[in-house]
Amino acid sequence: MTIGELFSGICEIPAELENIGVTGVTSDNREVGSGFLFVCIKGGSFDGHSAAKALENVACAVVTQNKLGLDREITVENSRRIYPELLSRFYGSPTKKFKLCAVTGTNGKTTAVNLCAQITRNLGHRTGVIGTLGTDTGNGLSYSHSGPPTTPEPRRLYQLFAQMAAEGTEYCFIEASSQALAQYRFAAENFAVGAFTNLTRDHLDYHGTMENYFAAKRMLFDMCENAVVNIDDEYGRRIAEYCREKGVPLKTVSVDGEADFYTEFVKLSAHKSEFILTDRANGKSYPVRFAMTGLYNVLNAVEAAVMVHLTGVPMDEVLCALEKIEGVAGRLETLYSGDFTVIRDYAHTEDGLEKLLSMLKPLAKNRLIAVFGAAGERDAGKRPDMGKTAAKYADVLVVTTDSPRHESPQQTIDDVVKGIPEGIPHEEFIDRKAAIFRALGMARKGDVIALCGKGHEDYQAIGDEYIHFDEKEIVGEFFKKG
Repeated sequence: MTIGELFSGICEIPAELENIGVTGVTSDNREVGSGFLFVCIKGGSFDGHSAAKALENVACAVVTQNKLGLDREITVENSRRIYPELLSRFYGSPTKKFKLCAVTGTNGKTTAVNLCAQITRNLGHRTGVIGTLGTDTGNGLSYSHSGPPTTPEPRRLYQLFAQMAAEGTEYCFIEASSQALAQYRFAAENFAVGAFTNLTRDHLDYHGTMENYFAAKRMLFDMCENAVVNIDDEYGRRIAEYCREKGVPLKTVSVDGEADFYTEFVKLSAHKSEFILTDRANGKSYPVRFAMTGLYNVLNAVEAAVMVHLTGVPMDEVLCALEKIEGVAGRLETLYSGDFTVIRDYAHTEDGLEKLLSMLKPLAKNRLIAVFGAAGERDAGKRPDMGKTAAKYADVLVVTTDSPRHESPQQTIDDVVKGIPEGIPHEEFIDRKAAIFRALGMARKGDVIALCGKGHEDYQAIGDEYIHFDEKEIVGEFFKKG
């Protein structure tokens, strides 16, 4: 591919660059090889423009946002925004070769995306997944991120898309994080379906305000052919109105009111859900049995079902495939069931804890024991609210760490404890494993232990390191020791 072909219709380029071949496209100065196009992007800690001159003789050309006066320079208005478009073109517009669907929101993205993937696989379709649990290009091999973001950086993302296209993937379901949307990690894609779960306080260390956070999530609906939106959520109702204003075909979902697809007669038990799903437009109702409990998981299942349905699959086939699913790793996952029950879940925000613990409380025949903590170097403002919410439902509070990163673990604990009302006892453990062992050691018949915050993750981020930490293994170790 030549520079002229890569930039055709995007912007004018110097005539002498038109026929120069391109062997790669990157914004990482460490990856630049002979014939690479280097795109200068200003990040939070490094500005690619500072490396441009040193790479001028290696790269086939340099894309800049601030004109530097280089011999082979292409200046654009917004280099960050143009970068994924160049990658998409370089890799042959891979997302046009399969059905690309995305889910955004604070909570529920991982569950919805993985339910979609399991539904389409149960229907016999080769399906890729990109999200918090890792990456699966459709060949059955899952690669855990072990630390990198929910939505990969643009070059890695489009390499994955290209691999999926080459391997004949039919569907790809992706979690679209607010940071990824705000940083334009996607080209001007036409997502077959975009879905919105909910919005609660999170990532304000990055976005600053809830309105900025909401605006980033809303960007997905400028790029999708169909939208599925939860209107039980206040921000979801705003997204739905935005879609109507923009003329985006919309289907709303609800477990608590009127919507295009809504549930009735929901029955929850310890490890499953049963409900009636009604398609208002067609006047059809479907009985559903689903192997996950919790009203929020019923909503996740409905969103996933409607998403797949909007790609052209009859709803009765979708629901038949949904009923075969056993669950999603780290989402209300039972690690032990005997005299007492141990579950792990990714709940790491006030809203996540509210939904998880309020659901588990009536299922606990004796006490509800919550083991939880806040992540270091992340939105500290939400920490007291996490403590307050946990105290509202749990009978026993064990406050510990999540991934402290470079922040003092005791500081994250202190911030959480500020929200626990005076007089309510709690225990503190900097060592999360010790906290889990303490909870297991005090458990009585009929108790439910909720390990909150890590979910599927098999590591703790401590300083610059990712230390292996798998709660499933830790619970198993406790019982082996007797």
